[in-house]
Amino acid sequence: MGLNLHDSEFLLSAVKTKHYPNHILPEIALVGRSNVGKSSLINALLNRRNFARVSGQPGRTQTINFYRVDSIGIVDLPGYGFARVPESVRQQWRPMIEDYLTKRNNLVGILQLIDIRHKPTADDQMMAKWLLETGIPAFVIATKADKVSRGQYKPRLEQTMSTLKLPAMVFSAQTKIGKDQLLGIINEFIETGR
Repeated sequence: MGLNLHDSEFLLSAVKTKHYPNHILPEIALVGRSNVGKSSLINALLNRRNFARVSGQPGRTQTINFYRVDSIGIVDLPGYGFARVPESVRQQWRPMIEDYLTKRNNLVGILQLIDIRHKPTADDQMMAKWLLETGIPAFVIATKADKVSRGQYKPRLEQTMSTLKLPAMVFSAQTKIGKDQLLGIINEFIETGR
């Protein structure tokens, strides 16, 4: 299935299940720490600079953002871990994220983003463990690959896969390294369904 990446649009932002889009599109969710590059990944995938809002300030995505790309949905979830937002706001994110991940019938796969420059955090490990327990198809995307030498890809990916117990690949929003492989993973999620 080849996606028409030019046929894309922002659908809506939601904080409650009742506000989610009412469609039958299969959805791929992006999860990861604040500032790991979820919005940048979306922009790079679509070759559009400002399609998904990118912020240099962690914790800016405080809603679930739904996008349509051809015949699929891409869902950008709020970042977990460090965020310069009040604790009360962060406490609201957990049930919002869990509700989406456990109750959304459209969900066919999850891309867990981590920063290749760092070892997976305790939050990354907790998310991966939860994904493995739910059985939702998941793949780790090690972002910011342009920030490390190519010689570091293999050892860092091996460490990530050993720690998180999920398959992983490298990706750079800046250089588009891994874009074709990522599109292949998305297609596989769509074809196999949930």
